[in-house]
Amino acid sequence: MKKFIEKIIQGLFTVSGFVTSIAILLIVLFLFTEGMGLFKNKLVEDGYQLVVNKQNDVSTLSAEQIKDIFDGEITNWNEIGGNNREIVLFRLNDISNYFTDEELGAELEFVPEKISELIAQHPEMIGFIPQQYIDNAFKGKVLEAGKIGLGDIFLGKEWIPTATPVSFYGILPLVTGTLWVSLVAILLALPFGLAAAIYLAEMANHKMRNFLKPLIELLSGIPSVVYGFFGLIVIVPLVQKLFQLPVGETGLTGSIVLAIMALPTIITVSEDAMRNCPRSMREASLALGGSKWQTIYKIVIPYSISGITSAVVLGIGRAVGETMAVLMVTGNSAVIATSILQPLRTIPATIAAELGEAPDGGVHYQALFLLGIILFVITQIINSSVEYVSAKNKI
Repeated sequence: MKKFIEKIIQGLFTVSGFVTSIAILLIVLFLFTEGMGLFKNKLVEDGYQLVVNKQNDVSTLSAEQIKDIFDGEITNWNEIGGNNREIVLFRLNDISNYFTDEELGAELEFVPEKISELIAQHPEMIGFIPQQYIDNAFKGKVLEAGKIGLGDIFLGKEWIPTATPVSFYGILPLVTGTLWVSLVAILLALPFGLAAAIYLAEMANHKMRNFLKPLIELLSGIPSVVYGFFGLIVIVPLVQKLFQLPVGETGLTGSIVLAIMALPTIITVSEDAMRNCPRSMREASLALGGSKWQTIYKIVIPYSISGITSAVVLGIGRAVGETMAVLMVTGNSAVIATSILQPLRTIPATIAAELGEAPDGGVHYQALFLLGIILFVITQIINSSVEYVSAKNKI
């Protein structure tokens, strides 16, 4: 009977592990399927077309050119290889400026015909109109709109997912923002975390260690939104006043908050690694005349360097994946920051802020899933680094 129960328990564990593994694989597959769908979409907003007069020499436009035209930066067709004509913009809501309600029809049934006539009569016009109003009788020319490419995503410097007629999904501002905040956070957290770990492992007495260690580990259980609120109330005004900035929501503010959040991981893992240093090595160092400090930085730290490195990498992982705290204190400005004192935006904060507004299955929705893929890859690199360092320590 006992063996039968053990086999049942073993089978339950096996099934549980198998189901969990399959679920994780399906989640990853879903993530990649949704994210890679972005590259099947056109540059122009789905369901719309850019149209011009047939006499217009321009047949293709890049995303930047389309943006500059509709932003008023490009005002003449000769700036993009066309004839010397001033560009006239036309959107569907402008149609009442050209036709009366009677001409459009009681149920707007004549709108396609009138748009066709309008484009045919104005060689200088470019229209951004719904696909449904373009039929075989259309007298204009539809501009070719290429699909979103790898360069538009991975080399793009603008993240403007809701712009029309063309949106921009360049991830460089988000990647650089994530790296800025994470790396500076680790540079701030590492010296304090290592100092605290050395104190707990080598200098604190038994009572002090038993008091401080649970207190430090308790910090990792505080919700991130609490850290964000603390940063918003305390650190933001402090940074703004200290550096004489117009706003205190900067990358440095986010780095300070993340450094505080990463401290428990760095301290705990580093302290455990130091305490694993054999007592015989410490005694040998002291017997040879080494001082307490010499023993720490010449024996204990070199022996524990793999564990300390793992602590740093795990701290980076915590900083890279953090969402709410960073969302609250970094300013959420999707620009390539040249200084840590500028507002910026990270990948997790972008996903959290925009996913609820993105239409299900739309281009913006798929772009956010692509950000999830990039974050997944970064996390896997960090986890692989931890595994490599741990394996090296065992060898």
